[in-house]
Amino acid sequence: METVISMKNKFSDTKVMIGRSMRLSFRSLDTMITTIAMPIMLMFVFVYVFGGAIETGYDNYVNYLVPAIILMTIATGGTYTSVRLSDDINKGIIDRFRSMPIAKSSLLSGYVWTSVVFNTLSTVLVIVCSFLMGFRPNANVGEWLLTIGCLFLFTLALSWISVLSALVAKTVEGAASYGYLVLLLLFISSAFVPTDSMPKWIRLFAENQPMTSILEAVRNLLMGEPVGNNVWISLLWLSGLLVVTYIASVQVFKHKTS
Repeated sequence: METVISMKNKFSDTKVMIGRSMRLSFRSLDTMITTIAMPIMLMFVFVYVFGGAIETGYDNYVNYLVPAIILMTIATGGTYTSVRLSDDINKGIIDRFRSMPIAKSSLLSGYVWTSVVFNTLSTVLVIVCSFLMGFRPNANVGEWLLTIGCLFLFTLALSWISVLSALVAKTVEGAASYGYLVLLLLFISSAFVPTDSMPKWIRLFAENQPMTSILEAVRNLLMGEPVGNNVWISLLWLSGLLVVTYIASVQVFKHKTS
């Protein structure tokens, strides 16, 4: 009985933390612009400005581009999770929460699940806009479900990476720096152009880093094409990152608050 009550308290405390973080996110105009408007504007530029000059093997470049914009949207949203947590740590807000009778596990999980919810909303908006730009997926129900699962795992893994970044960084700027690494990996991948068009030494890196596997898995699933081993490679990468960053985040948090 005590275990059930404890679980209910943890769930309730996490829900309160999510509500607080969501309110802060929607009240921040710069967050809304950077995490939602910017990816949509980039999609507009790539489709209508650069799309005609890029050969991808697809009749419509937007069908090739959408997975990259989705991952960029999630990565950008994860950066703001890192910034918010780091800011709360530096301002002493986390210490105030720790002094209250709330479940300590909700302090980190609240930021993580806020990231998941916010990024889900952002992703849905990006997909709606992509349909207006001509995006036409060929995925069946099973492929859509597998795509959603991959994107959910990607969001969860990046959320814990952002939490870990905030915990180990000494400044808000330092906490945000991890996002540049994720975006760099996106640009040096098959996100915007096929890797065949790259010089050999860059292509070797691009084809063997996790972002390319994730992109190809999502792209092939959405377009109803054979996915090969990309889905399983992506799931292995994301599961490994999720487990490692979760354990590391919990341990670092315990060390910082002990």
